[in-house]
Amino acid sequence: MRFFSQSFLYDDPWSIVSLAFFLRYPNPYASHILSCDVISREFSPSGSLLTTRLILKQGALPRWFPKGIVTRAESWVVEESEVDPDGKVVRCLTRNLDHVKVMQVQESQLFRQTEEGKTLQKTEASIVSGFGWGLTKQIENHGLARFKKNVQRSREGVSLILNLIRQARLQPMTMGASYLSPMSASRHTAVPSAERHGSDSDSYGAEDEGDPQNPSSRTQSAGWFR
Repeated sequence: MRFFSQSFLYDDPWSIVSLAFFLRYPNPYASHILSCDVISREFSPSGSLLTTRLILKQGALPRWFPKGIVTRAESWVVEESEVDPDGKVVRCLTRNLDHVKVMQVQESQLFRQTEEGKTLQKTEASIVSGFGWGLTKQIENHGLARFKKNVQRSREGVSLILNLIRQARLQPMTMGASYLSPMSASRHTAVPSAERHGSDSDSYGAEDEGDPQNPSSRTQSAGWFR
């Protein structure tokens, strides 16, 4: 088992960062996300908003992984969140639903407003493999390395949506097509090469996923390695 923990401070207030977090798909830093659908949404007795979303991901297998073991190119991930507007806290748990014997990734995220009016994000994750064949440690190390790199890309995606929200606040626009237009355009925004390749390769020799601005160039392999 491998663990990951990291904190990050946003200058924006909790309400804006929370909104950006839930609107983060689509963005050019997450072109491996194929779909994101709300499965259920309800209020708890205390007034918190509880939401379950189903996310479909696509990724790349490392070259050293045995051929023919995993044939599906996608992986389903469930995201369960709680938004507490009174306490100004968001709690979010995600886990993959398939390929769990090869690798199970469980991630928790916490967003809370600080006394200074900023937003503190804390991310924790555990990576566990029950694959065996002498590859358990290598798979877990690979998963941890990939997760660390993807955390940065996820933050870049949230920051991109934050910028769009700031622009919308300065120039009010109606929801719908006019709001989705800048998000769609952002998928064609040039990403600096240092950022673009930050999570497309690692020390374990994962397959090149191609250009994030051209998802069709991506190697079609199991999404749970993302």
